[in-house]
Amino acid sequence: MSRRPAADPEPVLITKTEELVPLCGRLRQEPFVTVDTEFMRERTYWPELCVVQLGGSQDTAVVDAMAPGLDLAPLGALLADEEVVKVFHACRQDVEIFLLRFGRTPQPMFDTQVAAMVAGFGDQASYDSLARALAGAQIDKAHRFSDWAARPLSPAQITYAAGDVTHLRRVYVALRDRLARDGRLDWVGEEMAALTDPATYGTDPDNAWERLRPRTTNRRFLGTLRAIAAWREREAQRVNIPRQRLLRDESLLEVAATAPADAGALARARGVTEGFARGKSGASLLAAIEEARALPEDALPEAPRERGGASPSPALVALLKVLLAAKAEEHQVAPRLLASSEDLDRLAAEAPGDLPVLQGWRRRVFGEDALALRGGELALGVEGRRVRLIRPGAAPGEGSGVDSGEATSQAGRAGAGKARAARPKGARGGRAAAAGEAADPAGEAPHDGVATSPLATD
Repeated sequence: MSRRPAADPEPVLITKTEELVPLCGRLRQEPFVTVDTEFMRERTYWPELCVVQLGGSQDTAVVDAMAPGLDLAPLGALLADEEVVKVFHACRQDVEIFLLRFGRTPQPMFDTQVAAMVAGFGDQASYDSLARALAGAQIDKAHRFSDWAARPLSPAQITYAAGDVTHLRRVYVALRDRLARDGRLDWVGEEMAALTDPATYGTDPDNAWERLRPRTTNRRFLGTLRAIAAWREREAQRVNIPRQRLLRDESLLEVAATAPADAGALARARGVTEGFARGKSGASLLAAIEEARALPEDALPEAPRERGGASPSPALVALLKVLLAAKAEEHQVAPRLLASSEDLDRLAAEAPGDLPVLQGWRRRVFGEDALALRGGELALGVEGRRVRLIRPGAAPGEGSGVDSGEATSQAGRAGAGKARAARPKGARGGRAAAAGEAADPAGEAPHDGVATSPLATD
């Protein structure tokens, strides 16, 4: 079991609406609440919510989301309360579940995994490692792969589930304070704006084919693949089974390549059974293939990499990767949070203004120098075991180089002090509210040009 300090409230199992209502009422008086979920989706397309864990200063609750007659509306109201910061670790799947259940994302929100990447804990810092480093807790992993849909929940499962929100409170406070000290709360705030946007979690069946990363530019093949990948996505959603269980990726690619015109030809594709090919699913799949076959050439898709025009220079991409590593080291930020491989490819090829790396804090930390490197205004050199940034024409000692090993960057210092002080909650006096204003829904920055962060104070 995880070691739980004596100060943590004992976990309580919630199975009735009359228990959930007062719990959520108390938690709505807190500046922040830690949240986690346990769910199952191995046998379904849509995640099946099983358990919700909630942590407050006086409450630790394990909510049985499958309890008969339990109304989760009070939980939805808590998650929607913009005066309470909802703290998650690796929030995407949790937020997706709440969006499906309540029709909106929790706001405001703080993801400790993202915050850890900003704070120098590396790529995808695990909850275990953060709990150990920042809360002095050892997490027992014995129930990580429990069947959370089985009832009744065991005492060991309840204890395990509670640990996911008790230790998270201390992790959050430690990260929040560190980021405030370093002037980086606004960086996390920018990331949360994307994670609270419902569009982040949307799945467009017509774009499902792009996830398969086809290695061809044949537009007729791509047109068929687009049609049948969209068919699979919609059919999997309709019958609520995993898309791979309906038709595996390799089978989908083979069907796209052969474009069978009848059930017999479809049944010869790898992984396609005779029963599937001659049943209703096979018939609707063949209809999708036929629709794609009838498309004119100008209606067929292009390969994703072809849309960007010119291919990137491999040498320039390699230089950008070196610069990325140097800037990530300088600022103690996880490289993958700064830029993805696809971002670097697009930056090398065309540098479109809508790239994330050319927006907000990423532009200050990496994007400006990346554009300078691309434009011949910046060179890379080596001094000892460190990479230096060299600006041609700069006088010695006047910005001719930037040591990649500096502990604090100009961009990091520029953000210092931008996180706004906590203000009292007007309507519910005595309770601290968010440490900064929430980001504008349209993505506009406040007048000072820095997106503030909705982070709670104790």
